[in-house]
Order: sequence, then structure tokens, then C-alpha cells
Amino acid sequence: MSDLVDAARLALRAVADPERAPRQQAYMRSAMPFNGVGVAQARAVARGLVASHRFATARQWREGVAELWDAATHREERYVAIGLIRHRAYRRWATEASTVGLLIVDGAWWDLVDELSHCVGDLFRARPDTMTGVIRAWALDEDLWLRRAAIICQLGFREETDLDLLSYAIAGSLDDGDFFARKAIGWALRDYARTDAEWVRRFVDRHRGRLSPLSVREALKHLG
Repeated sequence: MSDLVDAARLALRAVADPERAPRQQAYMRSAMPFNGVGVAQARAVARGLVASHRFATARQWREGVAELWDAATHREERYVAIGLIRHRAYRRWATEASTVGLLIVDGAWWDLVDELSHCVGDLFRARPDTMTGVIRAWALDEDLWLRRAAIICQLGFREETDLDLLSYAIAGSLDDGDFFARKAIGWALRDYARTDAEWVRRFVDRHRGRLSPLSVREALKHLG
């Protein structure tokens, strides 16, 4: 699979911005350097790899994703790995929540976790019967990033949002004072407010004593 890693690195370097790279690294507080490539560009690189490096089996695909992730010398290589997980050509193989969970715990920062949360959402759409239990377990996990993923994995679901699951995921972090937990709660509520503002208002009123000011502010940001 080393040719896959080499191809990813070459493609990222081709669109790299050396002036942007140190600013990205500083902003992300990342020990791993950047190429100066945005997430959208990294997704485009992943699409290119899908066209040039076909995986014949689910095992080959999983090994390719793992190698890109583990061998990464620059952070965008992990964005590309996530792009391979989400690509429609391989979505039928992306059925193991445990794999995504391990990457969330290993990534342990918002840029990677938020991208991986989209993978969790994809899995939930495809397998709500099994993923509901997984997400509920993550909502109560000691790991902040699994809880964040549980809270925000339904972003953009609109009318398809499982409100019981969203409420449960938020409840698991209501007493967490960490910024990233509080921000996730506010973000998830703000997103759903576009679909049902009154539900969000009632939720905030019901839990105002435990919701942080940041979560309340974010939840009601566009509701006046």
C-alpha cells in the first residue's frame, strides 16, 4: 500500500501552500506539521486516489485507510484517510463503528473528530438499528471526543434527526465544563433550530440550569 501513501503525499504537495502551513499548524495547536491544504482540497485528493487506486476488497480498503492514518507525516494525510472512509465507492464497507471510534480517540482534536463525526452520521443513516446503541454508549463515555462525536453526528439531518438520541447525547455532557463539549452542544442545537426553533427553545428552557452560557448562546444564536 506504500504507493497509496506516496500518491497522497504527492497530490497534497502539488496543492500545498507553504505560507499557509505554519498558520494552520499554530491555529490547530498541532505537533504534526501541515502542507497548507484545506479540508476541501484534501477531500479532492481523496477522490483522486479513489480513481487511481481501486481497492478490490474491504480488507485492502481498511488497510489503506489505516496506513494513511498511521503513516501520516502531515495532518492533511489524515483528512485524506477520512475522505476514503466517506467516499461513496467504499461506503458499503464502512460498517465498523469501532474503527471510526478508534480514530476519534486517536485523533483527539476537533478538526479530525468533526470530520469523523460525518462518518458516524453516515453509519447512523445506513444502520440506525445498531448505531443508536453505539452512539448512546459514546454519549456517556469518559472520552470527550467520543461524546462530542455523539452530539454532532446528526448535523444536517434536519427532519430526519432522532431527537431522543440527540437529547440523550447532549445530556451525557451537560455537566462537562470543557469548551469542546459545551460548543458541541450549542452547535447541535443551533443546527436543529433551523428545522424546529420551538423545540430548541423548549429544550434550552428545560435545561437552562445545566446548560453553559456558551451552549445557550450558540443554541439561540439565530433565534432572536
